[in-house]
Amino acid sequence: FCYNLTGRTNWEACSATLLLNNGLCQHFVLMSSSPLDLLCVHVFVTCKPGTEEDFKSASLVNARASSQEPGVTRFDVVQQIDDPTKFVLVEIYNSDDAPAKHKETDHYKAWRATVADMMAVPRNAIKYKSLFPSTMEGWEYGDSKLE
Repeated sequence: FCYNLTGRTNWEACSATLLLNNGLCQHFVLMSSSPLDLLCVHVFVTCKPGTEEDFKSASLVNARASSQEPGVTRFDVVQQIDDPTKFVLVEIYNSDDAPAKHKETDHYKAWRATVADMMAVPRNAIKYKSLFPSTMEGWEYGDSKLE
């Protein structure tokens, strides 16, 4: 049998566990290659000099938790090479209402409170529509452990 465990709405996933002949269980997830309609949000942050490491640490905690939300396809944190006070949070959502749901989570609220005084200027977000990759296979973290 097959059942959806993800709660995701814009793509199909099939998850099942099989009992193999050797008595071991094998878990697998199958994803469709149907086109996606993903919302990409790039959040541009400039933190105050001297707060880069604290901002990075708080943002990584938030990103790891955010990446587990049903409405989040990816949540990346990148830091500018030639100016380490500048970061971009690359948030990929699988529905238009997912960002609002993300902002209701405890981990987001904790991140927002933690980094509020670290901001040199108010953060700025720009929304994009994803064009490529156009299937979930190009976006998922897979089974890798997020570090």
